[in-house]
Amino acid sequence: MNRSEQTHAGSGGVTAGFLNTDWNPRDLPAGVGTRNVVLRTQDGAATSGSLYSPGRSDTVVCIMHPREFMACHYLIPDIVRAGYAAWTQAPRAVGNDMRLEHEFALYDVAAGMRFLRDAGFRRVVLLGNSGGSGLYALYTQQSNLAPTRRIERTPGGRPTRLASLDMPPVDGVVFVAPHPGQGALLQGCIDPSVTDESDALSVDPSLDPFSASSGFAAPPRSSRYDAAFVARYRAAQTARVERLDAFARKLIAERLDARARVKSAGDEADPSLRRMAAHTPLMTIWRTDADLRCFDLSLDPSDRRYGSLWGADPFASNYGSVGFARCCSPEAWLSTWSGVSSNALLSKTAPAIEQPALVVEYTGDQACFPTVIAEIHASLGSSAKTHRRVRGDHHGRALAEGEEAGRYVAGRIVRDWLRETFPQ
Repeated sequence: MNRSEQTHAGSGGVTAGFLNTDWNPRDLPAGVGTRNVVLRTQDGAATSGSLYSPGRSDTVVCIMHPREFMACHYLIPDIVRAGYAAWTQAPRAVGNDMRLEHEFALYDVAAGMRFLRDAGFRRVVLLGNSGGSGLYALYTQQSNLAPTRRIERTPGGRPTRLASLDMPPVDGVVFVAPHPGQGALLQGCIDPSVTDESDALSVDPSLDPFSASSGFAAPPRSSRYDAAFVARYRAAQTARVERLDAFARKLIAERLDARARVKSAGDEADPSLRRMAAHTPLMTIWRTDADLRCFDLSLDPSDRRYGSLWGADPFASNYGSVGFARCCSPEAWLSTWSGVSSNALLSKTAPAIEQPALVVEYTGDQACFPTVIAEIHASLGSSAKTHRRVRGDHHGRALAEGEEAGRYVAGRIVRDWLRETFPQ
C-alpha cells in the first residue's frame, strides 16, 4: 500500500490520511479512497479507524472487534465493490484484553459512529464478525434504549455513565461467524476439571475431558462423551465460572475497601494499606480450551474438523500459555469473559435488536456451533432477519482443497443483502 497524501488536523484531535492502494484485485478495487483517522472518545481514550469510500454513498458498513485490529478485513472488498463505504475501527487497546470492559468499549464504538454521522452518512450498518458480534450487539441494544435505561454500572461495579454518552443509532446489523459473546464462548470451552485455580495441573478425574474413562480418544479419532458426562461437565463449567466471579468480586472489594480506609486515614494511612489500595490484581485463568464439541464431532454435528481455534492438540491448547482470558483484571473477567455476569452476551442483547439483521454461519466453524447460531438468529428481535449457511471454517477459509473459500460466498451474500435492504 503506497501512501500518496497525508494531512494532520491540528486542534481537532483527528489525524487523517488519504491513501491510494495497490492491493490486488481480490482486495480493494481501483479508485477506492481510504481515509485513516484517530478519534478521541467521550471518556478521553484514543481509537483509530479507516474509511474506505468507493465514491458517493450515503450508507457505510462498520467492522470492529473489541480487542483485534481489523483494518484489512476480508469482507471490505465485497462491501466497496457493492457500492457501499466500509469503516473498520481498532479498539483502544489492540491485542490486549487484560483490562477490557465492554461497557467502556462502547465509548470506542460511539466515537466511530459520531465520526461517520458527521461525515454525512445517512445509514449505518454494523458488521460483527466473531468477537465483534458481542460488542456490536451490546452497542445496538444500548443505543436503542432511552439513555436513562442504559447499563449504569459494569459487572465489576464501575459507573458507566452511558446515560450521558452520545450513541448514534444504527440502521442494520450483520453477524458473520458470530459466537454468543466472549463470556458464553469461554463458558463452553473452560475446563471444569480444575480443582485448584493456583495449580494449573490440578485435575478432578471424574471431570477430565481428556481421560479415556470420560470418552476421550486421541486425535485424529473423534471422542465419544455420553449424555450424562456432558451434562455433568456443563454444570461444572458454570460452577467454575461462578467461583471465578466470586473471586473477582472479592479482589475488587478488597481493593475498594483499602482505598476507602486510606482516604479516611489521610496522611496517617499505613504504608502497607497504601500498597494494597494502589495494587490492581490480575487473574490468571488456566485451561480455557476444552469444549467437548471440539473433540466429539457427534455433539452438535457440522462440517468442522477435529480440534479448536487454537489447534488439533487439546493438551497443547488447553494447558499452554496462549488462550482465551489467560490473564485479565477482575473487572475484565466479569465484564468480558464471564458467561454468568457479562452484559455482552447475545442471549441478553439480541432480543433488543429490532433493526434488519443478517446472520452468516460457516458450517465448519470450530467455535460457533449450529445450535448456537440457530439460537442467536431465533433470539433476534428483528422482524426482518435472514440466516444463511456457508461452507467454511471460522475465518471463512475453504474446507477442502479446490473448494471456493467460504468468505467469498459470504461476501456475495452480504453484498446482495445490502443491496436489497439498503438500496442506493
